[in-house]
Amino acid sequence: MSKLSSDIKGFRKSKVGNYISIGSQAFGAVGIYKQAKKARFESDTLKLVDAVVSAAAVATGLALIIREMRRAARGDVLADD
Repeated sequence: MSKLSSDIKGFRKSKVGNYISIGSQAFGAVGIYKQAKKARFESDTLKLVDAVVSAAAVATGLALIIREMRRAARGDVLADD
């Protein structure tokens, strides 16, 4: 593995990386909210379904980030790398 790849992986598992990921998820949630609101206004069922599926993806991503932060907080040495 190259040094750059190793550095990126280390950053992703750092506190700062986790907070940036949470911020990205928050911006995604705002976009999805606007998309759902517009779909409801236009009575577009397909766009509304797309917004719901996207919201599920954001919720899953947020749950993964929170799990990673909890593992890091308790120093879980058996956690997946």
